[in-house]
Amino acid sequence: MNRPTDAWIAALPKAELHVHHVGSASPRIVAELALRHGDTPVPKEPNAVSDYFQFTDFAHFVVVYLSVVDLVRTSDDVRMLTYEIARDMTTQSVRYAELTCTPYTSLVAGVAPEAFCEAIEDARVGAERDFGIVLRWCFDIPGESGIPAADETIRIATELKPDGLVSFGLGGPEIGVARPQFGPHFDRARAAGLHSVPHAGETTGPETIWDALRVLGAERIGHGISAIEDPRLVDHLVERQIPLEMCPTSNVATRAVSSLDQHPIKQLVAAGVVVSVNSDDPPMFGTSLNQEYAVAADLLGLDERGLAALADTAVDVSFADAATKRRIADEIDAYCPTHPRAEG
Repeated sequence: MNRPTDAWIAALPKAELHVHHVGSASPRIVAELALRHGDTPVPKEPNAVSDYFQFTDFAHFVVVYLSVVDLVRTSDDVRMLTYEIARDMTTQSVRYAELTCTPYTSLVAGVAPEAFCEAIEDARVGAERDFGIVLRWCFDIPGESGIPAADETIRIATELKPDGLVSFGLGGPEIGVARPQFGPHFDRARAAGLHSVPHAGETTGPETIWDALRVLGAERIGHGISAIEDPRLVDHLVERQIPLEMCPTSNVATRAVSSLDQHPIKQLVAAGVVVSVNSDDPPMFGTSLNQEYAVAADLLGLDERGLAALADTAVDVSFADAATKRRIADEIDAYCPTHPRAEG
């Protein structure tokens, strides 16, 4: 098996399903935001920002992440960030992305929810017009901020509901943040027509994933790597075809797994679990979606046909409308006409 070249991977049309709004900001974008707001520990030179994104563990990552979140203080910051993220994504042949946004943190920073939604929507429309990329939103609860943050997030999601909003999530630290307490918020989100996509089982065990499925009605699971510890859960995921949003490099960077060789993606795929490959907070983890596809090729032993099928899976399990799914799938078929779905 010959692993596809980096150039081939870079040109493969892709969808990204697990990527954070602020966490997608490249050193170029972060440095520009730091220059706008001088009172910050974040460096103001792109190269220094890259060094700043070096983590000792998940707790350290959260500290650094929140320092970057603090740079997004105005609606103009929100718009610039969103539009420039889209620009960067298109250089990797990303055709569709579901960005996980946390409107509560912008609210705390002084950006009114109405201004936040207007800014991301303006950037979304502009990015699709200028770059051809389709952006959609997952509004997530910052779990460490508790019920008040959840109350405000579901209010924003259901009352303002910007046109690009498709799903409702739960992020932040898992340890000490029980999933069931947010059950009523996810009930309201699903009743409003939003899909349920909480993080679970990244730094905690399988029971967190069970809670996400049983209490939060999860349709996809963010990370879910600890599922491998529970054969009954693996069987459930396979039987119900509930996808896991895998982010291998992220899991190593946060010490959720010790190394890429120890990542459970191979065992989960072998068991029949549906997975997509994503970048999570790519610049912060020194990765990109292209690099994650290269990692997947190595870990799963995939050739061009296999990577094209992986790209197809991300499109299939996305919350894109049917026409968008068909268009991107056709692009993948044209790019790699010998992969199984194209041949079928």
